[in-house]
Amino acid sequence: MSSTDVAQRLEQVHERVGAACAAVGRGPGEVRVLLATKTMDVAVVRAALLADARLRAAGSPTAPVLLGENRVQELVAKAPDLADLSPTWHVIGPLQSNKVNAALRWAAGVESVADRSLAVRLSQRVRDRGVPLDVWVQVNVSGEPTKQGVPPGAAAELATDVAALPGLRLAGFMTIGARSADEHVVRAGFARLRAVRDEVVGSGAPGTRDARGLSMGMSSDLEAAVAEGATVVRVGTAVFGARPAPGAAG
Repeated sequence: MSSTDVAQRLEQVHERVGAACAAVGRGPGEVRVLLATKTMDVAVVRAALLADARLRAAGSPTAPVLLGENRVQELVAKAPDLADLSPTWHVIGPLQSNKVNAALRWAAGVESVADRSLAVRLSQRVRDRGVPLDVWVQVNVSGEPTKQGVPPGAAAELATDVAALPGLRLAGFMTIGARSADEHVVRAGFARLRAVRDEVVGSGAPGTRDARGLSMGMSSDLEAAVAEGATVVRVGTAVFGARPAPGAAG
């Protein structure tokens, strides 16, 4: 995909987000776009970052895009080549304890915390660096066995535990929407995550008051997510096109 194609598709995504916000009375700057860069060549990611910067220079009210990687090995491979553009990286896939040190050389946030043991490991690694690590509790709102995340009923307890750990800042909650063609089903899951967030923020537990982030919605369902309160939408194919098939040449 050419740099021009990437730029046009990114602008279209921003327009979709803006329209979705307007439809429910939200401001255009309330939802941030995270570009899921899994399997994408670094040159394509660079083109997206430069296109995003041009949009804002031309007056777009959008915040700078975030970058998200599912795999630590890809994060470590791409981040040095994009460091001159100073992007903000998030880990959005499962993070093994033995990959924490490598991930945290580049990531400012981890959106895939689904158990206390990982949160403790992250806390131990960052507690003395002076800058808190943004952590999002991943919740499996659909109950689908193929999806990662803590069950909704256990999310509040985990979030409270995470918020109390030194060096971590509970930023909010993340989920992957239900695999369903029924928008009502998808929206119900997003609404469930919002309810979890509201419960935790309203609990008064230390470190939970500002945990208002909702990372939910992807290329196919971002409008439903925005309608239910998403503050981050994770977009890949809508900007980069179809991902290369596993094992495909080039």
